[in-house]
Amino acid sequence: MGLTAVARFPGLAVLRHASFAHFALCRFLTNLSWQMLGVAVAWQVYALTHDPLALGLVGLSEFLPFLCLVMIGGHVADQAARRNVLVVAWSAEVISIGGLLWYTMSGGRAVWPIYLAIAAFGTGRAFWAPAQQAILPTLVPRAEFPRALAFNSGLGQIASISGPALGGVLFVFGASTVFALCLLLFALAVLSVYFIAPHRVQPEPGASLLAEPPRRALLDGLRYVLHHQVVLGVISLDLFAVLFGGATALLPIYAAEVLHIGPQGLGLLRSAPAVGAALTAALLALRPIERHAGVCMFAGVALFGVCTIVFGVSHNVPLSLAALLLMGCGDMLSVNIRGILVQLNTPDSIRGRVSAINSMFIGTSNELGEFESGVTARWFGAVPAVVLGGVLTLAVVAGWIGLFPKLRRLDRLH
Repeated sequence: MGLTAVARFPGLAVLRHASFAHFALCRFLTNLSWQMLGVAVAWQVYALTHDPLALGLVGLSEFLPFLCLVMIGGHVADQAARRNVLVVAWSAEVISIGGLLWYTMSGGRAVWPIYLAIAAFGTGRAFWAPAQQAILPTLVPRAEFPRALAFNSGLGQIASISGPALGGVLFVFGASTVFALCLLLFALAVLSVYFIAPHRVQPEPGASLLAEPPRRALLDGLRYVLHHQVVLGVISLDLFAVLFGGATALLPIYAAEVLHIGPQGLGLLRSAPAVGAALTAALLALRPIERHAGVCMFAGVALFGVCTIVFGVSHNVPLSLAALLLMGCGDMLSVNIRGILVQLNTPDSIRGRVSAINSMFIGTSNELGEFESGVTARWFGAVPAVVLGGVLTLAVVAGWIGLFPKLRRLDRLH
């Protein structure tokens, strides 16, 4: 389809910007690889240990180095050409996955080398995550950013749909097959990123990033978030809601012991939220949120919490898949609104550092949430742990409605 034809469709018109189109391709390749890697590592670790806590440690091993380094990664994204940051960080991921592939092919049975490889992956993510978020608003005009974000998110969710399913199917041929394809996809992303026009941060008038003391410059993103109620509210909402509502880490247990559907079924469970998210992203690309943004965001998180509870108590495969699909719908609605608010309310000169804060909160909610789910599953069992997480997510929504009245009353995103 040519660019002229693409421009006739509102949701696809952003593809006429060549750098954005190449960036979207890179995101698709890396997200596809990441999703496949998640399925293969989770099933491999659970097959070796049969311990829910071991699944939680997978998330923790990625989260800890990410948490320690992401602020530095955001600072780097504001000092260097963000395209170059992506090249170096994604190349490091190729090496990490290569180590995991070598260990698996050598027949290793211990889990600590797997944790070590995932920790190395988390280290690379600490640099590409803020650079990736910060570069996106520079690739399209500001007025087209909501559609670009929705399109990019939708494409990412397509990868999230196909990645777990493909990873589950290929796992039949062994974890090494999955890891080999993951390595290839990241290598292709490294090559594709060179087609993105280089962008160097332009300091705000009268400001000099290099003149700032290093420690002060490093913390500018945190100071900005703390002094802007809307940005603080949306970032912290993601942190606590997903921290308590993260059932993803326990999906191997549900696939093996609750629903009895094996690794192929695990791929379907991992894909279901992405199906809902992709459908929602497609709708948002065609019809971006115009009014009542705050109410829509809280409604999305509430839907996520309710569906988490339904999934937790379900022993029926279609009902479980439906609950996960609706979880993805609610999550994408809130993610889209949060992404627009954070990126468009942040000056480009500190967008990398604010993106680092956002990535840190997202990483905390995802990886630390997986660890929390593993711990509570060992204490109470998988089903009570998931149900409790959904209840706490709803409690967070109620609390944030009271704590951030400006966010609750937010109408338009611009």
